[in-house]
Amino acid sequence: MITTERLLIEPLSNADADFLVNLLNQPSFIENIADKGVRDRAGACSYLRDGPLASYRQHGFGLWKVSLRESHQPIGMAGLLKRDYLPLADIGYALLPEYTGQGYAYEANRAVLEWARQHQHREVLAICNPDNRASAGLLYKLGFSDDGDVVPPGETQSIKRYRIVLN
Repeated sequence: MITTERLLIEPLSNADADFLVNLLNQPSFIENIADKGVRDRAGACSYLRDGPLASYRQHGFGLWKVSLRESHQPIGMAGLLKRDYLPLADIGYALLPEYTGQGYAYEANRAVLEWARQHQHREVLAICNPDNRASAGLLYKLGFSDDGDVVPPGETQSIKRYRIVLN
């Protein structure tokens, strides 16, 4: 578990299925990340099994649940992913809309990057839809710089790639 001033960041579990159905079906998630096709609790459990939980086992990291420290209210997820088409781990995050604009994404991702540094990641990538100015701004604030474009498998449009060197 990672603790920050206001947040708890910890592994997701099947107990988070209802929360994930809500998060993954937010219009902002579908527009800026993807429609994962998760519509119910069973779909969320499959998403967890094949996504975050598999990543924890295979890589020792993945997307983690982000909760408010005082109330333990889940507000989103953040963490590292290892995509086949990228040479390094990349940072990912999503928050429920009512928790955006309050510094939580910056706080959570700063903690994820510190975790990455402590676990011997020397560089981390990020990918972002070029129209998602809020996420691009956050990446620059975290210290990422432009690193070209990438076309994900099965897609035709390129997305922006960013890189940070961790000291």
